[in-house]
Amino acid sequence: ATRTKSADVERADSGIGQMAARKWRNRASETLSSLQAWEAHRPCTDCGERDLPVETDLQNCNQRRADLCEKCRKRRTERKESVLEFVNTEASYGEDLRIIKEEFYLPMQAAGLLSQEQLLGIFSNIQELIDLNESFLEILQEEIDQAFDQGDDDLMTVCIGEVFLEFVNMLPAFQTYCLQQSSSVNMLNALEKEKELLRIFLNVSQNDNTALRRMNLRSFLIAPLQRVTKYPLLLSRIIKATTEYHPDHSSLREAKSRIESHLEHINMKTKQEGNTWTLRSFRQDSKKKREVINIEMRETALKTVGWLREETRFVMEGSLQLAQPPDGQWVKKGSKTLKFQNMQVLLLVNMKRVSESSLESAEPGPVKDAVLVLIRDKNNGKFHLLREPLRLSNCIVSTDPDCDDTFELIEIRREAFVFRDSDRARTHHWFRQIRRYSRELGSWKKRRNALPNIMISTPQTRP
Repeated sequence: ATRTKSADVERADSGIGQMAARKWRNRASETLSSLQAWEAHRPCTDCGERDLPVETDLQNCNQRRADLCEKCRKRRTERKESVLEFVNTEASYGEDLRIIKEEFYLPMQAAGLLSQEQLLGIFSNIQELIDLNESFLEILQEEIDQAFDQGDDDLMTVCIGEVFLEFVNMLPAFQTYCLQQSSSVNMLNALEKEKELLRIFLNVSQNDNTALRRMNLRSFLIAPLQRVTKYPLLLSRIIKATTEYHPDHSSLREAKSRIESHLEHINMKTKQEGNTWTLRSFRQDSKKKREVINIEMRETALKTVGWLREETRFVMEGSLQLAQPPDGQWVKKGSKTLKFQNMQVLLLVNMKRVSESSLESAEPGPVKDAVLVLIRDKNNGKFHLLREPLRLSNCIVSTDPDCDDTFELIEIRREAFVFRDSDRARTHHWFRQIRRYSRELGSWKKRRNALPNIMISTPQTRP
């Protein structure tokens, strides 16, 4: 038998010659070396830089943190400390509120040291602040516990900004308390001089009650003022330690801007009432000035409709141009014949949250009522309503293809209004939002058919 050469066997078995096999092995070796080099200098998962140190198996006991550069490790540590500081100081603030109620308010009420009116004058809306703090702290603690349960030791999944914006309704509660602080302290000073039993109670409490840490009532009453002015500082620390790619970064900045605007608004109110004290002031800019104006308008709108703050949602707000057509023939001539005036418009919806103690669902509860509040531009430092709010349950909202830069709102058996924004896209957004809530209230089709002269029912555009 003819002896088969080894090269022939190799070609028959693998189909790869010696030279090709050698090149393939070299290329595989180069690829492996390249992968090892990339692994040794893999990019940081936070910033994308490749300055990670080469780590041995003993050093790489925590793979997740080994994927971070030294700068991002420090940043994550700082962020975790800032988040925990925010939550822990919120808990300490809540403890001070509990002391105000349980160690001062309730004993003074039970002993009859002060009347209910006097207690309200001194302690203001302290119960509202307690309720808000308990709900806020509960959600914050749930976020922390959930992060640890999921193995997130750096608390990167905790979104303080989103939670803060969800509880932004606590800021008006702080405003109510702060604006009454001066009169509360004056009343307490006067009553302490007048009532000997009250003076004895406060002295004994400060000296003998260990829960008070030898602090007097005035020191505890100032706790809400100190807390509301500390929020921007705490949020700034978290923002500084949060990369711009983090999903909570924009919410943190918005939360900081909102609280600073409310502090400026509180300072403005104190000056208007003739008080000399002010909260910690912040640098004013055009954005914060606009937000202060928005706060004033929301207060005016809430006072007008008489709804509870926690059940009110401000869907849209801003400047619109408004006209009232004299008859139903204006469509033929176009909107150029109408005389428009600038108006501040707020779309308010009254609803209950699906879950009172959870942020899991972003779905709103059933709509109970929806209104449009029309406010004239600010004059002499105050806002004035154009008329009573327009209840969308009694209105029809319509548009016309020939006048797509406007939309019409007709109040049954009363008035008709034509609205437009300087931006056409925003005009359409206003129209869609108002029509949506109008249709959710009452029988929209029945109201529509009951109107004889409606823009979309004109002969030119009727289908």
